[in-house]
Amino acid sequence: MSSNNRKLIRPGEYLTRAEDNRISRRDFLKFASMAAGGAMLAPRKGLWKPARQTTGLTEFPDAEFLTRVTSNSNVRARPDINSEIIATVTEDDVLPWIREVVGEFPQAAVRRWVETPVGWVWSPFMQPVKNTPVAPVTELEQTGLGPGMWVQVVVPWVEVSLEFGQPLSPWLKYRMFEEYRKPYLYYDQVFWVDQTVTESDGRVYYRLSELYGSYGDVFWGPAEAFRKIEAEELTPLSPEVEDKAVEVNLRRQTVQAFENGREVFFARCSTGLDGEETETPPSLWHRIWRKMVSTHMAGGTASDSGYDTPGIGYTTLFVGTGVAFHATFWHNAYGSKRSHGCVNLRPDDAKWIWRWTMPYVSPYDSVSPGDKTVQGTEGTLIRVVEY
Repeated sequence: MSSNNRKLIRPGEYLTRAEDNRISRRDFLKFASMAAGGAMLAPRKGLWKPARQTTGLTEFPDAEFLTRVTSNSNVRARPDINSEIIATVTEDDVLPWIREVVGEFPQAAVRRWVETPVGWVWSPFMQPVKNTPVAPVTELEQTGLGPGMWVQVVVPWVEVSLEFGQPLSPWLKYRMFEEYRKPYLYYDQVFWVDQTVTESDGRVYYRLSELYGSYGDVFWGPAEAFRKIEAEELTPLSPEVEDKAVEVNLRRQTVQAFENGREVFFARCSTGLDGEETETPPSLWHRIWRKMVSTHMAGGTASDSGYDTPGIGYTTLFVGTGVAFHATFWHNAYGSKRSHGCVNLRPDDAKWIWRWTMPYVSPYDSVSPGDKTVQGTEGTLIRVVEY
């Protein structure tokens, strides 16, 4: 790692900074001009080469458990909101995760704190991550859409490059046009790979896109940062059980799953914020109507606290307006209301719900890999309660 990507914390311990992910306005305007020209040339084969010039993998702190900062935060001397501020960390910094404890934050629903080498940071802004690069895969699955595979990001973050033209999705336009930042994909995001390329130096790159909900952005990224999701990982859980139900408790911020009336699963969640436009709608009769291995979610505009998020894994829709269970990589605030109506879950918990509930979905075999829509009572019953 170059010296400008390290900040000494204590002797022998380092924090990976994300400060060098910015590009100058001059370089950005040059890129935008070239990208616009590339977009015009793209239909004519041979005149435009897809961009694969990423920087490779970043070197992160050498620790089994890491945390990515999701929002600029103060670092405290103790796990107490009233203790001394001894440092600050910024979005996309990566630190060793030493432990998580319940501390003091009387006004907050979440009182968990994460200990790092620099001190204590409030847990909702600290995504648990690992840095586990993998060997590239060059043989793709055969599906109704042609060759492809689902992959999951297995490093805290990875820099990727756009294939053609200018960014299309609001999140990427804002990141590149307003913040002048390079595009990153984050730990636990899920994307579709439909092409691999091996360069002359032996490095393998994946062509990454979104099959569902996409604005059309396509990326290239270093293959080591993405783990293939095998079909065996997504096989149904307890398929022989017919009596299944999921209960979401808005007051307790919990999710429970029941087989024949017996609890078999429990997790903390983050449901919709209070308000007509953002609450998770209570009902005893919701039914799952669509499931996707991954999707792009968007709603509203920047002026009304809208959102636009790619690569959301294990999406299980149960309200026609788009309310779903899904994996969450942008916060760690489970146990408090946080979303625009969906039920945010830790990625492993979202994956369990996706596998256990009906309808069951094939990740690769169908014409729409990892996607299925049903009607009536075929989908598992979802109860959203307030007691």
